[in-house]
Amino acid sequence: MELTFDNRVAVVTGAGRGIGRAIAEDLAKEGVTVVCVSKSESSCGAAAEAIRAAGGKATSRAVDVSDSEAVAAAAEAILAEHKQVDILVNNAGITRDNLILRMKDEEWDTVIRTNLNSCFYWSRAFAQTMARARWGRIINISSVIGLMGNAGQANYSAAKAGIFGLTKSLAREFAKRNVTANAVAPGFIQTDMTAGLDERLKEAIVGQVPLRRLGTASDISKIVTFLASEESGYITGQTFTVDGGMVM
Repeated sequence: MELTFDNRVAVVTGAGRGIGRAIAEDLAKEGVTVVCVSKSESSCGAAAEAIRAAGGKATSRAVDVSDSEAVAAAAEAILAEHKQVDILVNNAGITRDNLILRMKDEEWDTVIRTNLNSCFYWSRAFAQTMARARWGRIINISSVIGLMGNAGQANYSAAKAGIFGLTKSLAREFAKRNVTANAVAPGFIQTDMTAGLDERLKEAIVGQVPLRRLGTASDISKIVTFLASEESGYITGQTFTVDGGMVM
């Protein structure tokens, strides 16, 4: 199926590498102008440069997504530059793993601010302009860990579970303005974060996946690109697990 985009502008957080970069690149291939956001100026700049080198349209902006004021200022600057934001992909995320009894306040707070609060900050920043345009797509990247929990990842699991509720509330608040909100919950995906895992651990993980492989960044970016398109207009408030059948 050929997807339809009409001079759209997208903001993708965590676009400097992995899933976020794949999403930014796939949207750009569809003719979308992409603003690549990450905390690292070099990584988001490199992502935008790669898109431009491939013939796409992209800019970059270094933002600490866990900082409410920084997000508000960046959003204002992005709107001043591009005049519109039609697609928001909240993908930025970190881990600070520890068992509950050993987890420090900072480890909890940092993950919640980066993985969950950032989705609220960016959605609040752009929802009004989408509502005025009577067209918008908000896509929040969660995780299957938000559905099933994981020992040592209470902070990450809580943040990713919170995304589901936030997504449904956004969907209900903005549906009348033709703004949709959906979540994607990846399973175990081959990224920089998983590359360093012990081979035996990787084998154990794959053993939990009916399709018997780790996912790829492209597996996630393809469904995000669909949810960002005209063709997804009757889908809102939903969570799509892309996990090889692990939590079915």
